[in-house]
Amino acid sequence: MSSLSAHFELSRSGGSPNLRSMEGMRGFAVFLVFLAHYVTLVSPWIARNAGLEEFAEALHAIGNVGVDLFFVLSGYLIYRSIIGRKQDLFLFFQRRVDRIYPAFLVVFALYLAISVLRPADSKIVGAGVDACVYVLQNLLLLPGLFSITPMITVAWSLSYEMMYYIAIPLLVALFQMRERSAQWRVRFFLIVACLIAGYSALFAGHVRLIMFVSGILLHEALRSRSLKSPGSAAAFAALIVALAVTVLPSSGSMAYTGKVIVLFVAFFIVCYSCFTRPGEWLAQRFSWAPLRWLGNMSYSYYLLHGLTLKIAFAVLAAKASTVADETVFFFLLLPVMFAVTLVPAAMLFLLVERPISLTSTKPRPSAARPVGAASHV
Repeated sequence: MSSLSAHFELSRSGGSPNLRSMEGMRGFAVFLVFLAHYVTLVSPWIARNAGLEEFAEALHAIGNVGVDLFFVLSGYLIYRSIIGRKQDLFLFFQRRVDRIYPAFLVVFALYLAISVLRPADSKIVGAGVDACVYVLQNLLLLPGLFSITPMITVAWSLSYEMMYYIAIPLLVALFQMRERSAQWRVRFFLIVACLIAGYSALFAGHVRLIMFVSGILLHEALRSRSLKSPGSAAAFAALIVALAVTVLPSSGSMAYTGKVIVLFVAFFIVCYSCFTRPGEWLAQRFSWAPLRWLGNMSYSYYLLHGLTLKIAFAVLAAKASTVADETVFFFLLLPVMFAVTLVPAAMLFLLVERPISLTSTKPRPSAARPVGAASHV
């Protein structure tokens, strides 16, 4: 355990317990994402079992919300950094690029190599100029906000992240938010969230952007401590309700927007409870060391686990196309595949992400630090 801690521990000695639960939340979020992709790839093996397939579909829906939790935490951390003190925007953007691109470029290169070596598996559109444009679009992280198929399946969310990185410092500067009251800022961002949700409900817009606003409101609530903190039981109930809502049958943009609004509120409650009550059982569960270590390498894992799963399932398909007992196969294979995905993700984290994107990042003084530092985000 001490060896693993040396490699995957990012919390400083005596670091805030709030930071530790946040790290665990990232681990929880990325495991949810794994579940969604595992279900997608295991589906051909369980197609004959209608009950198991229905369960797997529900698990897939639950897994998809892992990205929404990432957005809340990112919304909180980036906003806290920007609103806390004035800073050079060029250096801020440079830090964001340094944080996002090194690991991304390694995985991007792997996908390019596969596209060349196995054209049948390539997502590159067209040839010549069209192919170059498609590669450039993916390199610039445009899929997601724009109708472009991502080469790296999960990279669509990076488009949302980059948009947020650009938009929030500009909004803070444009509206002089540091000089405004907390109440003014809360009202402003609630209006923004309502406008995004309303438009998305009517016209199927990018409603998941409001999850960043949930993180913004989380910072304001933590800074002012004006809200009563819910206990672990209430926060856990909110989490269960949110996950349950995702599996309810629905259709249309209005129903989907409603589900995202539930996540918006539920994840706020969970984070607020854990960050204000670090000694209670829910925060302690999220502070479990292995879960935090997964959270610390969650970006590397997020980028690479999909490719690892596809290769692992391809190898499995070469050995067998059917199984005798779908239920046993499904549940026994799940932890095996999760363990398989950890290995290359850990290598990417230890060889690229940590030495290039994390160790050079140092804590900087801030005018407002109500919660533990998170310089590795």
